[in-house]
Amino acid sequence: MDIKQGDNRFYIGEGSSFKAEITFVPQGDTLVIDHTFVDPSLRGQGVAKQLVDRVVAYARQENKKILPVCSYAMIVMERDLSTHDVLKR
Repeated sequence: MDIKQGDNRFYIGEGSSFKAEITFVPQGDTLVIDHTFVDPSLRGQGVAKQLVDRVVAYARQENKKILPVCSYAMIVMERDLSTHDVLKR
């Protein structure tokens, strides 16, 4: 799955037609994940988790923390201990 980086988002798709996306708002040293979407045609393939993982990798690269306000991202990050180094509570 080719996950691309855009302005404050990672996504799958072309142009403005996203099959999946995760968006975040930079706030100082924090990235606030505010939305995750996966088209029904891609659901059940772990795409949403891959998107969260991309934001986590980006946060580590940029030395940022993540505040997940999106319910999906919040659940994933709270359950996955490997993300706790960037999880802001």
